[in-house]
Amino acid sequence: MQGASLSDPESTQVQKPLPVIFGCSRPSLTSLERQFFKAVNPFGFILFKRNCETPDQVRYLVRELRQAVGRDDVPVLIDQEGGRVSRLQPPHWPQHPPARLFGEMYEKDAEWGNEATQLYARIVAHELVQLGIQVNCAPVLDLFIEGASSAIGDRAISRKPAVVAALARVWAETFLLNGVLPVIKHFPGHGRVKTDPHHLLPVIDASIAELESDDFVPFDLLKDLPIGMNSHAVFTAIDDKNPASLSPNIYELIRNQLGFDGLLLSDDITMKALQGTPAEIATSVLQAGADIILHCNGELPEMEAIAAILEPTSNESWARWEHAKSMVNAPSPHYNPREDVARLDVLLGGLAYDEETET
Repeated sequence: MQGASLSDPESTQVQKPLPVIFGCSRPSLTSLERQFFKAVNPFGFILFKRNCETPDQVRYLVRELRQAVGRDDVPVLIDQEGGRVSRLQPPHWPQHPPARLFGEMYEKDAEWGNEATQLYARIVAHELVQLGIQVNCAPVLDLFIEGASSAIGDRAISRKPAVVAALARVWAETFLLNGVLPVIKHFPGHGRVKTDPHHLLPVIDASIAELESDDFVPFDLLKDLPIGMNSHAVFTAIDDKNPASLSPNIYELIRNQLGFDGLLLSDDITMKALQGTPAEIATSVLQAGADIILHCNGELPEMEAIAAILEPTSNESWARWEHAKSMVNAPSPHYNPREDVARLDVLLGGLAYDEETET
C-alpha cells in the first residue's frame, strides 16, 4: 500500500502516520484489522458503542490499538458528549445528562452552571483517562435552534452564542487540565440544519450577517483550542455547491476569518450526506483543507481503499498535533471522583447519576 511504504524526507527522518482516524468493527481487534493497522499506520482511532462493553474490555482494546501501530501515544478518540451521544453506557458507566441541561442551568444562574459543567467535565475526563482514551469529541459549539433537526437538538448548550462560548470554555479547559484533549465541533456552526447528515445533505440558507452574529461566534471565541471538527452542511452564503467538509471556501473562513489554527478533523466521511466512494471523499476532504479524515464505520475494504491512496500526514498538520499535545496536562494520579459525583448530583437535583454505577 502506498501509505505504508512512503518515508518522510524532513528533518526527523521518521515516517509520519497516514492522515486518517479509523474505527474498528468489534470490542476487540480481528486478526485482519491488527495486520492492516500495523501495515498502514493510521493517525489514530475512534471508538463507538459497538466497541465499548466493560471498562476492562475497553482498556484492553485501547492497548491492542496502540500495539498494532507500535505507538504508545497514538490518539484514541471517543464521542462522550453526554445525553444521546454517549458511547460509554450503563451499567458500567453513568448515564450522563445532555449539554442543553447545563446551558439551562447557566441561563438561570451562571455560577451554578459553571460549577456543574466543571464537575461534569472533570468526571468524564477521569472516566476516559482510566480507559486510556485521551481525546473526546466534545464540546459541541453548535447553537440550539428551535425547529432544526434533532441531529443537534439537546446536544447544543444554548441558543445564545455567549452562553455556548462561556460553558464550552469551562468544559474544554477542564478537559485539558485533567488529561483529555477536547474537540470543538462542528465548524463553522451546525445548529441550523434541518436534516441529519447521517442520512441526507443538510443545507443552511442563513445570510452571512446571521451566521457572523450567531453561529460563528462560539468558534471565534474558542479559536485558541487545540482540535476542531468540521461539518457536512452546505452554507449557501459561502459555497452553494459543496458541504463544509469539501469546501475550500469554508476552510478559508475557518483558518482566516475565524482564526482557528488547531488540528482540523473532518466529520465522519461515511455519512450519507457525502457522495462518492470513501477513497474519493477522503481525497477531496484533504485537498479542500482538512488535516485529518475521520472514517468511523470499521469496514475493512473501505479502510483499505482509503489507505492505498493516502500520503503521510503533512508537516503542517503534524505540527498542529504536536501543539495540541503540548496543551494538555497530565491527569492527577490522586483524583477520586466520588466527591465531585456527589456534588454534581446535588446541583442537578439527583437526576444525573447513580453513585453505585461502576466507573
